[in-house]
Amino acid sequence: MNPIYPDKLKKGDTVMVVAPSDSLSMISADVRRLANERFAEMGLRLSFAKHVEEVDGFDSSSVASRVADLHQAFSDKNVRGIFPAFGGFNSNQLLRQLDWDLIRNNPKIFVGYSDSTALENAIFAKTGLVTYSGPNYSRFGQKLYLEYTLEYFRKCLFENTEFSVSPSPTWSDDWWIKDQDKRALSKNDGWSPINSGRAKGTVLGGNLSTFNLLQGTEFFPDLSGSILFLEDDDESKASHFDRDLQSLIHLPDFHKIRGMVIGRFEKASKTTIEDLRKIIGSKTELNHIPILTGVDFGHTDPMITFPIGGEAELVVSREGSRLVVIRH
Repeated sequence: MNPIYPDKLKKGDTVMVVAPSDSLSMISADVRRLANERFAEMGLRLSFAKHVEEVDGFDSSSVASRVADLHQAFSDKNVRGIFPAFGGFNSNQLLRQLDWDLIRNNPKIFVGYSDSTALENAIFAKTGLVTYSGPNYSRFGQKLYLEYTLEYFRKCLFENTEFSVSPSPTWSDDWWIKDQDKRALSKNDGWSPINSGRAKGTVLGGNLSTFNLLQGTEFFPDLSGSILFLEDDDESKASHFDRDLQSLIHLPDFHKIRGMVIGRFEKASKTTIEDLRKIIGSKTELNHIPILTGVDFGHTDPMITFPIGGEAELVVSREGSRLVVIRH
């Protein structure tokens, strides 16, 4: 299946907010106001799907409402991009109900992270449409320190040329949504190479525990020739990451992957680079591929945007590593 690349965003485009996981009602008025301002500054017009404010006992809404909103977003000819409102736990509930022909025949940008990993990889697997791991709607509601995130968002979704990724100078994993003015920044010591080597391949992955929900289903993408981008949140301790990674390794075509990029862990996970070296070093199936860790994506700030189904080149070396997004 040849990948389908949606048209890039441009000023004047309309984008739609959907809520395939947690409801938009979970996001405060102040965060929404700031997010709306960010989109306006980028020249994008915001619209909101019909059921985004609905909420049930799981901070979400019915499968029917969430599916209807995704279908609304993909079928609306005026909508050029689709943004989940927030993360959550249950977007994989929608997969059997989605109209894959509708999505394939109306290619447009879909971008989010965390629980959206299930939708992004399933969309690519079922239709060939390239999707994007990057900031969801609420992430644009940060008052401070959003420059790096916006830079890579624009490079990936407004421009067509390949781009190199560089480490951010600082990072944070504070709960900014609770206190916008009290932010704790940490110095970024840069990427950590684990296995040296060079690879070029199709980008797959995102949030590891969510990605694994697709295993054994029709919604899991072909791993052949891929570079896996993997991360997890503060609930994933080193032991969790170890077994979740092992589950991937047990897949029949895992040996066909070409490289691995691991996103930065939150401090609360207590997963260190030493832990990762031990975990990866214990798995002989990983010995032949380049592996780079500490890259700016996942549940810390700031974050890059990268294409699920696009193409990247990875060079890992003790003397200096390189990550280039080639096709997006």
